[in-house]
Amino acid sequence: MQAVIEKDGNGIIARFDRPLCHSMEKVWGALTENDKVEKWMSNLEMKDLRNKGTILFNMNDGTGESFNMKIRDFQEFSVLDFEWGDGWVRFEVSPEEDGCLLVLKESIRPVNDHTAKDLAGWHVCLEMLSDLLDGHYKDFPMDEWEQRHKEYMDAVKRIDA
Repeated sequence: MQAVIEKDGNGIIARFDRPLCHSMEKVWGALTENDKVEKWMSNLEMKDLRNKGTILFNMNDGTGESFNMKIRDFQEFSVLDFEWGDGWVRFEVSPEEDGCLLVLKESIRPVNDHTAKDLAGWHVCLEMLSDLLDGHYKDFPMDEWEQRHKEYMDAVKRIDA
């Protein structure tokens, strides 16, 4: 399911809703335990999980370069919100009758040529996270990302129109 994208000043807010047939604890573990995170978003490394704590973003480009991102809000088992460039990313986990709802919100400012790439990346990573929760692991599917990238380029154009 594609993100819902809304204009927000000189940027956008994208919202990805993912109903999952898993407990909040299991989903939270996939979001915060490094051995699981590396299987769906290999750039992220949880360093200090608390308000004002740190997440490391590894470039994974062979240079060994990385940088810290500050955690803006942390509520165990329900909220992980951190800096993301000039914006932020927020994961919210809430109970549902048959599992839980995972919501990813991203604030992107300003909208630029990288925006659709970022949205496609999160889309694919969330699918990888869902697959991981279901007991399946796959390498990053570049062909799927390319298709999603085209879709998000169109979606971003519609927002700017």
